[in-house]
Amino acid sequence: MRNEKTKKILYIDMDGVLADFQTVIDEMDDETYQKYCARPEKNKPPTFDEIPNVFRTMKPIEGAIESFCELCGCFDVYILSTAPWENESAWSDKLIWVKEKLGENAHKRLILTHHKNLNKGDFLVDDRDKNGADKFEGEWIQFGSEEFPNWEAVKKYLLEKK
Repeated sequence: MRNEKTKKILYIDMDGVLADFQTVIDEMDDETYQKYCARPEKNKPPTFDEIPNVFRTMKPIEGAIESFCELCGCFDVYILSTAPWENESAWSDKLIWVKEKLGENAHKRLILTHHKNLNKGDFLVDDRDKNGADKFEGEWIQFGSEEFPNWEAVKKYLLEKK
């Protein structure tokens, strides 16, 4: 049981919540697009997350860095992300992104898993219900939804719950 002085645990997804995947797609050259995304021969949809170093080059989502830093003062915050199994650079690229963009507030706070529901905590901010987010035992806050369209709405909600 948590005492009054113990901060609630908050997990925040990376891709689509802190980091903007669309910025990489918008800046992608034609050769990269053809190699990794236009894949009719493999009979499957584009897989942007297989591009080497893709996770290192994403720009932050508007308000994400400032909100993360502010929430660190009120919650025990961790980045809870999934790295694609077929993209070996993704694991280190996510760490590099976190170090460069979030700095000391995120020191040793990155958790990479394909089973987010195994982590215990109070809140999970995630844009998708994949990789166990929909089975998370705490409260799932769906980033980008009508109720939580941006970081301002998420931050306001969480600060009321601290």
